[in-house]
Amino acid sequence: MEKIQMVDLLAQHSQIRQEIDSAISGVIDSSAFIKGKPVGIFEEDLARYLGVRHVIGCGNGTDALQIALMALGLEPGDEVLVPAFTYVATAEVIALLHLTPVMYDVNLRTFNTDAHTSFEHIEQLVTPRTRAIVPVHLFGQCSDMDAVMTVAKKYDLRVVEDCAQALGSNYGPAKAFAGSIGDIGCTSFFPTKNLGGMGDGGALFTNDDELALRIRMIANHGQKVKYHHDVIGCNSRLDTIQAAVLDVKLRHLDEYISGRRRAAAAYTRLLKAADPLEKHICTPVESDFTTHTYHQYTIIVKDRNEDLVKDASTRDLLKARLAENGVPSMIYYPLPLNRQEAFKGIAKSLGDFHRDEDADDSLGNSEFLAAHVLSLPMHPLLKEDQINYIVEQIMDFYK
Repeated sequence: MEKIQMVDLLAQHSQIRQEIDSAISGVIDSSAFIKGKPVGIFEEDLARYLGVRHVIGCGNGTDALQIALMALGLEPGDEVLVPAFTYVATAEVIALLHLTPVMYDVNLRTFNTDAHTSFEHIEQLVTPRTRAIVPVHLFGQCSDMDAVMTVAKKYDLRVVEDCAQALGSNYGPAKAFAGSIGDIGCTSFFPTKNLGGMGDGGALFTNDDELALRIRMIANHGQKVKYHHDVIGCNSRLDTIQAAVLDVKLRHLDEYISGRRRAAAAYTRLLKAADPLEKHICTPVESDFTTHTYHQYTIIVKDRNEDLVKDASTRDLLKARLAENGVPSMIYYPLPLNRQEAFKGIAKSLGDFHRDEDADDSLGNSEFLAAHVLSLPMHPLLKEDQINYIVEQIMDFYK
């Protein structure tokens, strides 16, 4: 059996090496490394794939989020609603712009914004300073965008979708793509993403012509005409080589997603069939309003009281056992954002608005997930014998 990788980029790229080499060679021959033709071609191809009017490439996914908030014209002190269980970048850019991150809880089983837990919290968090909400489509499936858009309309909020982990996921009966529903969608082309480059890269999506123009200006030093700067911007461009590579990989994106879904189905089938594993772990839940692209295959590991070493959770012990037997795994994420030192004195949560017992536990799901989630190896070329071996190692841990 081949060595198990968390993500096997070498195997993925070896299958399309000739296409990638040709694309990179074309950029080298043109020597247009910044704003070369492949950037515009990729933006048009991705816009066509997503069914949106505009795609604007940028330097990385974090820049995409920052530029989106800048484009909406938010002012220092304005409040932006954001889930507590997500990668730091989602809230980091809010604080960086001197806005206030206001954190709400997520669904315990889908890890995402939902119509019940999140919606009730969001309603209580809205103040006269609230200007926007940033739902995150975590681990590969969409948040409940009907709920998000309902609250956004009710309170006149702008919506920025963070779909860095869910590019290619469909939402609702119309099968709208993640990132195409709110005012602006943001993604990352970090190499391990569903659509990943060979370096950093990101993009923003919108159907609003005026927003698209403003986004392009901000990403290019605030200029429409060279050396004429209309707004304060930044320098965040998608390199031509990355655009050329991404355009090749975009042709294979549906195939990659199918591979991820196949691997996820095998995991779930084996884990559910393995008695008594179902009593100890929870497999991922697919929401009925979205497809799941399985950027990560994340299980919830329940605690058990017996045989625990001091200060080690069952999740941590399982992770260590897997590593001993050649199985990598990752914890996304070991601390919710409200527990991160960087946000102390900056972020708010329900407890800051309502001083009562219920409010103090308003981020309970996020706290629980941070202590119990574990992501198993996941990529389009994960083999059946590798999945079988991984599940066997989990079963052995519980014997």
